[in-house]
Amino acid sequence: MEFQKYVQPKGYLTHLESFIPSQSSPITLASPVMAQTGSGSIMPRLEMAMDTMIRIFHQYSYKEGDRFKLSKGELKLLLQGELQELLSCPKDPQLVEKIMHDLDNKDNQVDFNEFVVMVAALTVANDYLVERLQKKGK
Repeated sequence: MEFQKYVQPKGYLTHLESFIPSQSSPITLASPVMAQTGSGSIMPRLEMAMDTMIRIFHQYSYKEGDRFKLSKGELKLLLQGELQELLSCPKDPQLVEKIMHDLDNKDNQVDFNEFVVMVAALTVANDYLVERLQKKGK
């Protein structure tokens, strides 16, 4: 899947470069960084990110039809509401169609597995752009 075409470098991406280790300063493993949830409980950041993905998916999937799948309309709302800064052409009327096609989606709905694949692909594309910017010295 080539999701790089949907992602564009924005000003906020450049701050991510500071999180990428260089050869002169490798990553050192430490205890997990914890974050506090809205309910006050503490959980590792990656678990919190996973929880957030689940919650966001279901926040949009319950609006129409099958509450365990995103319709085209729900996917469009999710992309506009949650990923507008990341996407290269958020106003493209064909964006949802193109992403559904790239997911090889036959039922015109996105289940949670397909959603995770889409988020992962966009995350990889975003990381690729940051890496390219870093290599160019921008």
